[in-house]
Amino acid sequence: MKRLTILLTLLFLAFGAAAKDNDHAKWEPDIQAFEATDKATPPPQNAVLFIGSSSIRFWKSLATDFPGYKVINRGFGGSDLDDATAFADRIVKPYHPAAIVVYAGDNDLQNGDTPEQVRDDFIAFVAKVRSYQADVPIAFISIKPSIARLALLPNIDLANQLIRDQAMKEKGVAFLDVAPAMVDADGKPRPELFIEDGLHMNPKGYALWVAQVGPWLADHAMAAQVKQTPNASPK
Repeated sequence: MKRLTILLTLLFLAFGAAAKDNDHAKWEPDIQAFEATDKATPPPQNAVLFIGSSSIRFWKSLATDFPGYKVINRGFGGSDLDDATAFADRIVKPYHPAAIVVYAGDNDLQNGDTPEQVRDDFIAFVAKVRSYQADVPIAFISIKPSIARLALLPNIDLANQLIRDQAMKEKGVAFLDVAPAMVDADGKPRPELFIEDGLHMNPKGYALWVAQVGPWLADHAMAAQVKQTPNASPK
């Protein structure tokens, strides 16, 4: 029954994804590059998989931010949340991740998606991943407020609320809210957290994300399976 529910959810959401007419094919070079890397240097199994858009792609300090954890970065810049779902067969399933951290959503809104569509794409991502691994813990990092996309703040807030509400209904799914720490007393994005483009973050910005992701990993990422030990070797 659980598998049937997942399959029906995927089928229902597929119609909405088709209506968006997202050109997933434009990311094919990025996905092929990941596959080439995997072939040349097989990634560890049972690692923490970070997946999503450019905020994941540019998170170059993952290994040092989460010392002792095996991590895989599969961020591809400019992507939407449904792109991660579309390519999950190739950049999620093969890794058998012990935990997944996903960030996406601001590109979606910038490209005209409604907050409800972003929420539905989140549901589809969870359903797709759970069709491979029913119990893998998943954390969604809230859509960040940014200087470059001030006009989107109302939609960002609504999308985050919708995803938070959905995450509360899903077993093993967490919503990590980074937004409050990224705004000032007036609710505006803090300039000191961003690089010159006002969209992507500097190390100060990522430090706020680490403060949210780290405790979640410790509590939910099955540390005994994910953490490396001095005598551990990849299987």
